[in-house]
Amino acid sequence: MNHRMSLRARGLSAGLAAGILVPLVATATPAAAAGPAGAPRTAPAVTAAAVPQVACTSAKAGLAAKLQRDITAALANRKGTVAIGVYDRTTKTSCRLRSTTGFDSASVVKVTVLATLLWDAKKQNRYLTQREVDLTRAMITQSDNNATTALWRQLGMTKIKGFLAAADMTRTVPGADGYWGLTRIDVGDEQKLLSLLTRKNTVLSDNARAYALKLMNQVVASQRWGTPAGAPSTVKVHVKNGWLPRATHGWRVHSIGAFQGGGHDYYMTVLTQDNATMDYGVATIQAVARVVHRDLVPSTTFLQRYEPTTRPAEVVPPLPAG
Repeated sequence: MNHRMSLRARGLSAGLAAGILVPLVATATPAAAAGPAGAPRTAPAVTAAAVPQVACTSAKAGLAAKLQRDITAALANRKGTVAIGVYDRTTKTSCRLRSTTGFDSASVVKVTVLATLLWDAKKQNRYLTQREVDLTRAMITQSDNNATTALWRQLGMTKIKGFLAAADMTRTVPGADGYWGLTRIDVGDEQKLLSLLTRKNTVLSDNARAYALKLMNQVVASQRWGTPAGAPSTVKVHVKNGWLPRATHGWRVHSIGAFQGGGHDYYMTVLTQDNATMDYGVATIQAVARVVHRDLVPSTTFLQRYEPTTRPAEVVPPLPAG
């Protein structure tokens, strides 16, 4: 039986902590850049990465070559390491870059936590409790770390791994010792997650998918940067971002998004690391997002509110000391 749930939500406390972005790299060391007080250590100097080779395919003539050329151009003068996934169901268009490179998840994992809770509730044929509604809303719309920790502990490793297996997210490794922000993710598995959220399937009920997308559409304005940049006004936006500075690989900055409208149904994952600053990583993600939206849904009317903020509303997730 498909899972049903209450979509009621109570007002959130003004003191909720904001969300996070974490490293997406395979070579990060366990030592964190943030100490107990959350103050990041000085990141090492960042060097320019080789110009990436983006691979695209499409059922629409000329679109794959255009996307490959434009995404490559958007990254040509950018430093750092970038991994990209794009899929448009309407034109059967796919683009990939470093799709199996591993990164620390930061706040991006919060969508996986939400999906795990919804999957488990469906298995139990129950509604979400009011407590769970409040926690999930805080976790996604305001990227609240305390809410995420509460749900992570409630679910436990067995259920989290159970969902990952059901979702075929075989390369995602949950963070150990309660450090959900150090979950290892890659573009391929994040694209699988976005696919589950945006199409009918046996893992998540239709109500569950609608609830998750509703929360991702209601993310607070200061956290709506990243993959929504350049989205036409005809497109409905669903997003979750995250960032994290560590002693190795500088800033990790990530964004995942799902988009419907303008005759298209598509989703996008952009994971980055080796950024000298958070804003630099945001700018790289948005350079990619703008050309993807432009090529998939040509329009002269764009959403101007999805821009990087000079006052980030997210905080660093809990990390090991040292």
